[in-house]
Amino acid sequence: MNKENLRAQIITRLEADHALLLQAAKAAHAAASHNENIPDNKYDTRGLEASYIAQGQANRAEEIRQALQAFQQLTLQTFSAMSPIRLTALVQLKDDEGRSRLVFLGPAAGGLRLEFDKEKIMVITPASPLGRKLIGKQCGDLIKLEIGAVRKYEIASVY
Repeated sequence: MNKENLRAQIITRLEADHALLLQAAKAAHAAASHNENIPDNKYDTRGLEASYIAQGQANRAEEIRQALQAFQQLTLQTFSAMSPIRLTALVQLKDDEGRSRLVFLGPAAGGLRLEFDKEKIMVITPASPLGRKLIGKQCGDLIKLEIGAVRKYEIASVY
């Protein structure tokens, strides 16, 4: 798998998400300051609620901007079967039932899901429970993840 193309796809997705959130924040800000949202009485909170929405969307847009910057500055590493897993590893995991899943260990944007080369990939961070379990492991190692139910995975390959 070409991780440079994967990184480019992540950046494109983050740019689109950032633009969308900026637009939503501007619309919410406009709604918060619109004449129709001037309070009629002390119990009318429409304008206040719209300003909370605008602030939340602006905060999320800033988080995405920071994630975008992190991916733009990211130096991709090359891994072998004996390399310990660290940032920029693309890891294939297999569960007890033989199902496979791919995760990309990125600096930010944990939980981002995308399709790349006809494969579903999820971005995780080293701070996530799965990321913490994977750091330092190698191909062939087993990990146990306890989030609700206990799940066991074998590290099938690292790219």
